[in-house]
Amino acid sequence: MIIIGNYTIELEQETDGRIIADVLELPGVMVCCGVPPQTITRVQALASRAIADKLEHGEKIPDARLPEETSIFTSVSSSR
Repeated sequence: MIIIGNYTIELEQETDGRIIADVLELPGVMVCCGVPPQTITRVQALASRAIADKLEHGEKIPDARLPEETSIFTSVSSSR
């Protein structure tokens, strides 16, 4: 997982090598691409569009992580 801003991006590599990224706090915000940097850039752009769309339609934006919980990188296997 990667924490960017106040949102968590989860990355998974498929058996065919593709990288899937989704924003855990924004259901449905998911992209698939061949390389991690491009995948992260695309999922960030999609998340921004999803948030803008919700704002335009007066919908509630899902809560993001609190700033004190935010870090640059978080290991999936880390124990809490």
